Amino acid sequence: MIDEFAKDNLHGRLRRDRKALLWKLDGLSEYHARRPLTATGTNLLGLVKHVASVEARYFGEVFDRPSPESLPRWQDHDGSDLWATEDETRDQIIESYRRTWEHSDATIDELALDAPGHVPWWPEPYSDTNLFAIMVHVLGETNRHAGHADILREGVDGRTGMRPEHEMQIDEDARAVYCAKIEEAARSAAAVKA
Repeated sequence: MIDEFAKDNLHGRLRRDRKALLWKLDGLSEYHARRPLTATGTNLLGLVKHVASVEARYFGEVFDRPSPESLPRWQDHDGSDLWATEDETRDQIIESYRRTWEHSDATIDELALDAPGHVPWWPEPYSDTNLFAIMVHVLGETNRHAGHADILREGVDGRTGMRPEHEMQIDEDARAVYCAKIEEAARSAAAVKA
């Protein structure tokens, strides 16, 4: 009974975080969805593309259930899953992610938590694993990247949160006061340490 509870709970959180990640693209221009927002090139649409490839590999290859999505061999990974080319549309990437969800969900639904899997890109002795460990791993990856997307989106237009129904109207004046308070505390702490 605990296995089904754990599986359902992890799966529900994965579904929640998938939606949160996609929501970060809502209302953005093509440029803002694709442009590099960090020194390493991290961008919102690239995060979606990356998480899709992570799910496709972990819930596909690891359990010998190849993804229906076209993926390069994991040995040939070159970082191209971290950004969208000019030839890839936002809709293509989102639809690929949604198809990956369906494939991942089928793997999760059909296998027991202790179903064995093999991750060839993990070092020994960790490469032999099971569905539970992979669900925890992919949930962590998805949650991490949804958090990245939240911060990036805040930098683009100030929008934050995990779901549209919890989003509050941005009060620029209140934000400025709050940030000034934090800045002052940081300067005070730095002056004391100096």
